[in-house]
Formats: sequence, structure tokens, C-alpha cells
Amino acid sequence: MAHHKSAKKRIRVSEKRRLVNKTSITKSRTLVKKVLDIKDKTEAASALKEAVSYLDKVVSKGRLHKNTVARKKSRLARHVNKLAVAAK
Repeated sequence: MAHHKSAKKRIRVSEKRRLVNKTSITKSRTLVKKVLDIKDKTEAASALKEAVSYLDKVVSKGRLHKNTVARKKSRLARHVNKLAVAAK
């Protein structure tokens, strides 16, 4: 256990940041899975828009690397473009 005041603060701050990072990364994974599970192209496109927006926000906060997010966005877009529009 830490003995210095600054070391104790570091422990508190790093734990708070860890939890914030964890929740945002978990939410981004959930949004990605949501896009992949949808079979209708129009619904998937709207889910893709939400996921891309959130992924960009995660990058700007520095929680994920920009190339990681670029790869995820590219794969999601490719997936949505392969879907067929559901017949009514």
C-alpha cells in the first residue's frame, strides 16, 4: 500500500479513470455488436451512424487508438453495405 499522499491520490484517480474507460469501451463493443446483429440494411445503417459517432467520441477522449477505431468503422461499414434491403 502507498505511504505518500501523492501516491494515494494516484491510486484514487487511476481507479476512477479505469472505471470510466471500461464503461466507454464496453458501450462501444455493445454498439458494434448491435450493428452486426441487425439484418435489415436501413436499421443497420442507423445503428452504424450511432456506433461511428460514439467510436469517434471514444477516440477524441483517448480511450482507444485512432487506427483501432478506423478499422472497426471500416469493417462495420463493409458489413452494412453487404446487407440486402428487406422486402416489404
